[in-house]
Amino acid sequence: MPSFVWATGSTFGAQSTVSPSLVKLARDGVPWFLTVLVTTGFLKLFGALVGIGLARPRGSRISRLMVFCGGGAAILLTWHGGLFVVHGVLVEAGAVSVERDLAALTGWYLYLWGPWFIVGGLAFAGATALYVRQHVDRCKLRLYGTVGALGALVLSVASTVTGIG
Repeated sequence: MPSFVWATGSTFGAQSTVSPSLVKLARDGVPWFLTVLVTTGFLKLFGALVGIGLARPRGSRISRLMVFCGGGAAILLTWHGGLFVVHGVLVEAGAVSVERDLAALTGWYLYLWGPWFIVGGLAFAGATALYVRQHVDRCKLRLYGTVGALGALVLSVASTVTGIG
């Protein structure tokens, strides 16, 4: 996974597709940024486990966790990708300007990263919906999925408003 590779100081694959300031943080081994990269890597692994977990029905406790996390992942990924796409469209249209070293990256975020995150979010939404549909306790699972999705939406909006994400 790129996050773990970049946490080692290697910037393979990041040089032309990720913000130069982030590449520099990884290359310089800035401790807080390495922590972010490793945490992100583990979150990606956890997301893979949730995706696999949504492939077939589980017990009630695990089902609630899968649906909660699946709903949250759907919103987080779709929101994140949507921000990339909207920002890219605004930059391409000339409505927003970016620093010269970031201008070359706009296409990567608009045409690759943004849509990729959106597709991932929609995949989680579809997998979660199918999982709920196959389960006996649909009503309770819908509640868990809704709470996960709303929690992710609040987290996403708050991080965007505060400038963190």
